[in-house]
Amino acid sequence: MFVGTGSDVGKSVINAAFCRIFLQDGLKPAPFKAQNMSLNSYATPDGLEIGRAQAVQAEACGIDCKVEMNPVLLKPTSDQSAQVILNGKPVGNQTASEYFLDTDRNVLFEEVIKSFKKLDNQYNPIVIEGAGSISEVNLWEKDIVNMRVALATNAATFLIADIDKGGVFGSIYGTLKLLPVKERQLIKGIIINKFRGDIKLFDDGRKILEELTGIPVVSVIPYYRDIFIEDEDSVVLDKKHGKSLSNKTNIVVVLLKHMSNFTDFNVLERVPEVHLFYTHEIDDILNADIVIIPGSKNTIHDLLYLRKTGLAKAIITAHENGKSVYGICGGFQMMGTEINDPHHVEGSIETIPGLGILPVKTILTKEKITEQCSFTFKKMKAIGKGYEIHMGKTVFNNRLNANSLCETSKGVDDGCFLNNKTWGTYIHGIFDNIFIIQEIVKSAGLNIVLDFDVYKFKEEQYNKLADLIRNSTDMDYIYKTLKR
Repeated sequence: MFVGTGSDVGKSVINAAFCRIFLQDGLKPAPFKAQNMSLNSYATPDGLEIGRAQAVQAEACGIDCKVEMNPVLLKPTSDQSAQVILNGKPVGNQTASEYFLDTDRNVLFEEVIKSFKKLDNQYNPIVIEGAGSISEVNLWEKDIVNMRVALATNAATFLIADIDKGGVFGSIYGTLKLLPVKERQLIKGIIINKFRGDIKLFDDGRKILEELTGIPVVSVIPYYRDIFIEDEDSVVLDKKHGKSLSNKTNIVVVLLKHMSNFTDFNVLERVPEVHLFYTHEIDDILNADIVIIPGSKNTIHDLLYLRKTGLAKAIITAHENGKSVYGICGGFQMMGTEINDPHHVEGSIETIPGLGILPVKTILTKEKITEQCSFTFKKMKAIGKGYEIHMGKTVFNNRLNANSLCETSKGVDDGCFLNNKTWGTYIHGIFDNIFIIQEIVKSAGLNIVLDFDVYKFKEEQYNKLADLIRNSTDMDYIYKTLKR
């Protein structure tokens, strides 16, 4: 099990690395995270919803993702509430106080352990990920994801700290000292992540930590810039702001308050001729070649936010000026003429005008669609792959000037195509398909032939990551801790 001194210390990526290492070593690993809080989610092959990080880790294991890998998923709908997904299906919205104070934690933990046992009967080892910091003493009684899981599974547990954040000695020493003895005894090693410079310079630091804690430092992982693994935490978006570049095709992703599935744009970032960045600046939108409105966990509130800030007007103006504008999921809903919420799925507002760019209107529904899909795009022969996660049905107001964008393998129409520069879709991952990237950059005047295999690229990245961490880690010691 990998736990952390805090959030964003690298638990998800290190977990994925060990998933791949164990696969390379001839084992049959599977990932597990009892409870995830994230707006990045994914649909399993059987139509259930889990955190995207566990889907990535399953991919690193060379297996399909399963709902048991992430039995509890919290998807924030505001600063104080979230949609609760249990065993892949939504069970309602709760405020933070309702979830932590009113929900029966023992019942939830029973579901967590049921999922773990199902995986444990099929795979070995199970590579478990904790959440945030394990030293949040005020949350210990409510814990269903950190050391309670470690105790219940008797996991060999490794504490990860991000040295790039600073304060690594205090965060490690303090975290361990706060733990009850029975939990501290499960910590078998310390992992120092994101070390910049000559690792030999940390030799004294390693010795000091070991003397202070009595626990070995099993790994010092270098800071890297040339390995690309999908991120779970939206904090990475803070590093993806930017400004237009004169020698590139500039693609801006509108930065929404409740943005979901920002991994939709990872492959676009890999195109050398493209400069993709996230923004909430009006001038960036007006100057961009392509504007993308991403998915949202609260479409109505994000649409209000766009209007309040002037971003809605900027998007409409960009479209009127001939710029390409595309919408994914919630962004697609916003591009229509109207959004209706008769069941109060997102709040008290029942009807709100959309941006009016596409001739469609949306009715938000209680039922949630979660499924992987293959599809044809604009009646092309090439087959694309993606997935849907949404609550809502979008219909045409007027089909005279518009058509469906895609047709799924089930014969279902998706999206709205107005012209090559204007369309929307419910399909997440649509930009993981190279032929679609070629289409949208062509609409912006960039004629290129892309020779990029997304799946081959991902495999290369998992292997590079595994090599880096294997070479930075005492793997003999790791394996000894697994043979208790």
